[in-house]
Amino acid sequence: MNSRSIKVDMIPSLFTLGNLFFGFLAIIWTMNGNYQVASGLIILSVLMDSMDGKVARKLSVSTDFGRELDSLCDVVSFGVAPAILTYKVLLEGHMGFWGVLLAAAFALCGAVRLARFNVLNITTHFVGVPITFAGGLMALLVLFYQSLPWIVYPIALALLAFLMVSSFKVPKLGK
Repeated sequence: MNSRSIKVDMIPSLFTLGNLFFGFLAIIWTMNGNYQVASGLIILSVLMDSMDGKVARKLSVSTDFGRELDSLCDVVSFGVAPAILTYKVLLEGHMGFWGVLLAAAFALCGAVRLARFNVLNITTHFVGVPITFAGGLMALLVLFYQSLPWIVYPIALALLAFLMVSSFKVPKLGK
């Protein structure tokens, strides 16, 4: 392998790390009370996550390393960041400790979903709702937290947590 191919192999990982960077920033902005910015950063993570796989396929450089890195970044950006954001914006004031448990369940189910995805290696469909969809949807819902009743959020978190670890077949869209 020459140095040029090593550099090309790294390009998709830069998008993956961009995903993690935006997820990390979302956590920081959540801690600072900038909830709409945090939501937007999670949505930017979705964009980065969609790009890394497309770029890897386009360059024909899909690797086991890239897939593992993607899952590690996804658990932060689409599991931990949306769970913390939803907890701080809505669950903390309405549910207290039960809100902590619900937010943790969302993040934990996301981690299990990613681990299962890596082990199953199914290419025709997803088993369970992808964490990117679940975390992105929660971030999108938080953008409208002043317009929706608070009860929507714990229901959405619980439902999406369940759907991530379910055995439902979800079609893969737009490779």
